[in-house]
Amino acid sequence: MLKSTHTADSDTATGSPSARWVLVSLSLSMLLSSLGTSIANVGLPTLTQVFNASFQQVQWVVLAYLLAITTLIVSVGRLGDLIGRRRLLLAGIALFTCASALCGAAPTLSLLITARAVQGLGAAIMMALTMAFVGETVSKKKTGSAMGLLGTMSAVGTALGPSLGGVLIAGLNWRAIFFVNVPLGIVSFMLAQRYLPPDRQQQSKTGARFDYIGTLLLALTLSAYALAVTLGRGHFGVLNLALLLAAVLGMALFVLTEAKVSSPLLRISMFRDPVLSSSLGMNALVSTVMMATLVVGPFYLTRSLGLSDVMVGLLMSVGPVISACSGIVAGRIVDRIGAQRMVIAGLIAMTTGAFALALLPSLFGIAGYVAAITILTPGYQLFQAANNTAVMLDIRPEQRGLVSGMLNLSRNLGLITGASFMGAVFAFASASSDIRMAAPDAIADGMRVTFMVAGVMVVGALVIAGIGRVLARRGLDSGN
Repeated sequence: MLKSTHTADSDTATGSPSARWVLVSLSLSMLLSSLGTSIANVGLPTLTQVFNASFQQVQWVVLAYLLAITTLIVSVGRLGDLIGRRRLLLAGIALFTCASALCGAAPTLSLLITARAVQGLGAAIMMALTMAFVGETVSKKKTGSAMGLLGTMSAVGTALGPSLGGVLIAGLNWRAIFFVNVPLGIVSFMLAQRYLPPDRQQQSKTGARFDYIGTLLLALTLSAYALAVTLGRGHFGVLNLALLLAAVLGMALFVLTEAKVSSPLLRISMFRDPVLSSSLGMNALVSTVMMATLVVGPFYLTRSLGLSDVMVGLLMSVGPVISACSGIVAGRIVDRIGAQRMVIAGLIAMTTGAFALALLPSLFGIAGYVAAITILTPGYQLFQAANNTAVMLDIRPEQRGLVSGMLNLSRNLGLITGASFMGAVFAFASASSDIRMAAPDAIADGMRVTFMVAGVMVVGALVIAGIGRVLARRGLDSGN
């Protein structure tokens, strides 16, 4: 089972200056990894000109980073459990920083894409292990607040990326959007080296070995799936179908392999834990819904409401800004009221917000859009803080990196699936072969249908939450 009675060490549980600096270091790591995702997007038009390349070629600057994170985040979390999370996190920060410098200095597009993949590996390590360290640096009573803080820093990085990237490109050049990570990475490394708690000796004495075959199979499977839902920019062709079938085959081979090896990357029995299984399912669903706001929102604001690029940018920043402001508050609410209750509360708020996005903009225009986002986004932050806390609170120390990686993976899979699936729903509901040429009324219809579907998906997450709670209670009763 996943449960543990472990509590944070006494010096970190009491909110000492050392513990606070640990949280600063972890927060900066989370900020850098999310900033690395969002800041590169704004540079793609410039890169097409600099390297005289097509959009399909330069989009790999973004895809290489995302693929590295998605395919490796579970494996690096498990590796941290085996060899020591402190040393691996330090290596991840150093790798991310050096790769950022290499990105900025890259003379060719191919080298830039390669460096971005290496940077993504560093980001995967940072994302997986920052959440895992919370259990060692924060008392159980403060876990929700710490998770909320990490959620806030992730939102800040996402919100800051486009605007900071635009300023750096305009004031300097495209290389600056990668070089900016270098001084921040150095500060993060110095703080982590100074304040992170030492690795536990028992980690090296468990006798467990790293599952290289399972890692390779999982990486290939996730790569095939990620490419299947991202290539073609919404058009599902023969290549996409072949990749999807390869992902299904790869997953079957992975499950068979993990059942036979003595020290598997993932024990299939872990998914019998109703708390973990339901949390992963809910995480993927709500991430799919949140991606719909990023995919559909700009088209609706531009094509249906007829807003300028400046106004669209301002309105699209409302969600990330609210996320940044509500994350810490959400974490404190989780600590005070309880993670399980706040999972339900967050999902209810998200359901309300999703259906509001389907109805209010057509009635009240910009005001309706902003009102709906103001409901949806804090609900998402509350859910994230509560869901991560519910899972990580009682995980055994030797499994924290692995489970943290699984949570991040479910979120990433939801995001990449949402970009494809919700985009397809929007295009179908708009009844247009080319969404850029659709009439304003058709765009409004697409918006309405897409977020009705999103609302139903969050209701599905609520059902999963309810089933998970019932199964968890039955497990406790049978244990007694």
